[in-house]
Amino acid sequence: MAIADTMSSDGNGFSTPMGRRYDLDWLRVIAFGLLIFYHVGMFYVTWGWHVKSAYAGPTGEALMLLVNPWRLTLLFFISGVAIRFASDKAGSKRRFAASRLFRLGLPILAGMIVIVTPQAYFQLRYSGEIEPGYFSFWADYLKLEQVFSITTPTWNHLWYVVYLLAYILLITPLLPLMRRFAEGMGDNFMAQALGGPVRLLLFVPIPFIAYQFFLEPYFPTTHDLVNDWANHAHRLTIFLLGYFAAKNGRFWLSVDRALPWAVGLVIIIGGGRLTLRASDWDLYISILESPFGVMVITLYAWSFIATLLGIGQRYLNRPSRALTYLTGAVFCYYILHQTIIVVAGYYLTQLQLGAWPEFMLVTGMTVLGCAAGYECFRRIPLLRIFLGIKTAPQRKMARGRDHEVTAAA
Repeated sequence: MAIADTMSSDGNGFSTPMGRRYDLDWLRVIAFGLLIFYHVGMFYVTWGWHVKSAYAGPTGEALMLLVNPWRLTLLFFISGVAIRFASDKAGSKRRFAASRLFRLGLPILAGMIVIVTPQAYFQLRYSGEIEPGYFSFWADYLKLEQVFSITTPTWNHLWYVVYLLAYILLITPLLPLMRRFAEGMGDNFMAQALGGPVRLLLFVPIPFIAYQFFLEPYFPTTHDLVNDWANHAHRLTIFLLGYFAAKNGRFWLSVDRALPWAVGLVIIIGGGRLTLRASDWDLYISILESPFGVMVITLYAWSFIATLLGIGQRYLNRPSRALTYLTGAVFCYYILHQTIIVVAGYYLTQLQLGAWPEFMLVTGMTVLGCAAGYECFRRIPLLRIFLGIKTAPQRKMARGRDHEVTAAA
C-alpha cells in the first residue's frame, strides 16, 4: 500500500504512523517467517499433519502453543490494513477486483495444480494408501472425482490466500460505502470503542469469544471455504478490523499506550499457561476447555498482536534494504515452503540421522529451497506471476517510489 508521508500527533509528542507502514511490512515478514518455522515444527509434534518425523514427540509443542493462537490472525489484520490503502487509491471497483484476482488467483491456481500436489502425494505415500508413481498419481489428483481418502485437488496451506481473495471480492462492491463509513461514523466509533489501552485490549476479543462459544461447537474448522463458518467469522472480523483501523490515528495511539499492558498480559497468560501445562496436565486441560480458558486464551492472542503492533510502530517503522528484499520474497516463500518441508521430511526421516541433525537439515533445506525458488522464479516473467512475485521491488525503492504493504493483497 502506498501512502503519503504524513503523521498524526496526539499533542504530546507522539506521532502515530499514518505514513508509509514499514512496521507492518516487517510484521508481515515476521509472521510469514514464523509460519514457515511453525510448519517445520508440525513435522515433529504429535498433532496430525501430512507426514511425520520418526522423531515426532511433544517436546516442541509448548513453544508452538505460544504462537498458534495469533499467527494467522495477525496476517489477516495486516491484510485488512493493506486493502484499505490499496482500495482507497484504486481507480475503480472493477479494476481493483481484477487486480486482486490476478495477483492472488493465479498463485492459487498454480498452487493447486503444481505446487501443492507433492504434499498430497507424499501424504498418501506416508499413510500407505498409494504406490510410488508421481505422474500417475497426478493424473488422478487432477480429476474432480474423489479417488483418495483426502480431497483432491487441494489448496492445503494456501487456504489463507483463498480466504483472503474471497473476502476481498466480498467487500469490493461495498468499498465506497465502507470508505464513507470509515471516514465518518466508523472513525468516531473506533475512537470511542477502542480509544484507550484498556478498551483496546478488552473490547476487541469480545466477538471472537462469542464465536468460540456459539459457532465453533457447530462449525469445526475445515478450510474448505464452504462449510467453515466459525473460521470465516474469526478471519473476516479481524480482516475488517484491520480495514477500519488502518487510517484511524486514535487506534494506533491506543496501540502505543497499551503496549506495557499488552506485554504484561502476554507474559502472565503465556507463562502461566506453560507452567500449568508442565505441572498439572489434568487441571490444565480442564481450564483450557472451560469458558474461562476460552476467554483468557483469546485475550492472550489479541494482547500478543497488540504487542507486536506496538513494538512495530515504535521501533520498526523505517525502510531498509533487507526489508525491501524480504517484502518481495516472503509471499513466494510462503507458497513454496510447505511442499519443501513435506518432501524433504519424508525422505530425510527414512535415513535415521537423529532428531537434531534431521531437524537442522529439514529447516535448512526449507529456507534454502525457498530462497533458491524465489531467486529463480523472479527472473522468469511467466513463472513470477504464478508465484505472486511483484516486479523488481528493489528498483522501486531505489527510485524513491511509494513503499507498499502488500500482505499478500
